[in-house]
Amino acid sequence: MSCIALTHAKDRVALLEIQRGPNNFFDDALLTELADSLLELDEDKNVTAVVLCSEGKHFCAGADLRGQDEASIRRTYRQAYRLFTGRKPVVAAIQGAAVGGGLGLAMAADFRFAAPDARLTASFARIGFHQGFALSATLPRVVGAQRAQELLYTGRAVNGEEAAAIGLVDEVAVGPRGAALDFASRIAASAPLSVASIRATLRRQLVADVSAALDVEAAAQAALLGTADFAEGVSASVEKRTPRFTGS
Repeated sequence: MSCIALTHAKDRVALLEIQRGPNNFFDDALLTELADSLLELDEDKNVTAVVLCSEGKHFCAGADLRGQDEASIRRTYRQAYRLFTGRKPVVAAIQGAAVGGGLGLAMAADFRFAAPDARLTASFARIGFHQGFALSATLPRVVGAQRAQELLYTGRAVNGEEAAAIGLVDEVAVGPRGAALDFASRIAASAPLSVASIRATLRRQLVADVSAALDVEAAAQAALLGTADFAEGVSASVEKRTPRFTGS
């Protein structure tokens, strides 16, 4: 069953919607379908820009980490990498939570529009894990190295307003999907070949950095999967309590 809906919204803008609400957890299959849909738009001459959004309460609550190993993580990250390789600008519309890999997914976009009460967090350290989905490359690029360290070490969440203040999102809007569509329409008013060419130049180094980061992140995540702290972090998250880490 498909979890991705692709529609042509307006003014040379396509709408890609993840339909696995309310939390929109991703797995290898969903990212494969999402990447396939996004890359197919490269050949659509009637589309200049794309809005990425989700149905339900949350933009994306990340991945289900239970039962993962290094091989499965790398399979997922092969699909994550493909999301960075398309030729057309992507504007993400974020409602609710963008957690862990869900934040990584939002960071794959060129621009992010968030609701005021959205919750964005690279919460990996709070579950005894290592960051993934290329956040090692994308987060410092957007908020700066010092702020990225703070967000990754503490795993704290920021709302839409603070996210805008630190540059994590580009604009706060009560209706982030509508705002993202309007902004994408402004992009789409430019010459399509120019937009694609400019984007390729601006993101060339990013795509290379993402490839390297995903490789390192997969190994680092795999090394932590069997630790006591990871088991405690996951349990504490499920039970909605403060984790008790031991460094083992």
